[in-house]
Amino acid sequence: MKYLIVSDIHGCLPALEQVLQFYHQHHYDMLLILGDILNYGPRNGLPEGLNPKGIAERLNEMAVQIVAIRGNCDSEVDQMLLNFPILSDYTLIVDEGKKLFLTHGHVYHEEKRPCNGYDAFFYGHTHLWKLEKTEKGIICNTGSITFPKGGNPPTFASYEQGKITLYQLNGGKLKELSL
Repeated sequence: MKYLIVSDIHGCLPALEQVLQFYHQHHYDMLLILGDILNYGPRNGLPEGLNPKGIAERLNEMAVQIVAIRGNCDSEVDQMLLNFPILSDYTLIVDEGKKLFLTHGHVYHEEKRPCNGYDAFFYGHTHLWKLEKTEKGIICNTGSITFPKGGNPPTFASYEQGKITLYQLNGGKLKELSL
């Protein structure tokens, strides 16, 4: 399977549209969303193109292709707008024998990782992209497509056949690692 992984959309429809254009152009099978989908969050400013209802409509059109995790800005009210589950703190996907642990980053994160074994640990929350190998597997923070921090560009990731790639929102590659 070919997965596109995104986190911290925070209600910005134009940023999501760019990700979805990349998703369709490159023929991904599944969209993995690591939380903070509709709500911009009280510590952030209002994003340009804030349109939670528009995001819900776009994502609901492809609900069968989405696995989503709850972020700290996601709520039961958000779930009422979406036709796919978003309220789990984590999920584990197994693809061709490789275990991918998906979470937002506010419950599980680099300092508090689960002990159940995985090949790659994916999270967001900090809005700072990261991709590195550790003794416990690869760590990938997808960053944020709406509110990147630390002077970083907006970013998202992909996973295919053991290869993780971080992309800028404009589609340019930032970094790539293999399991």
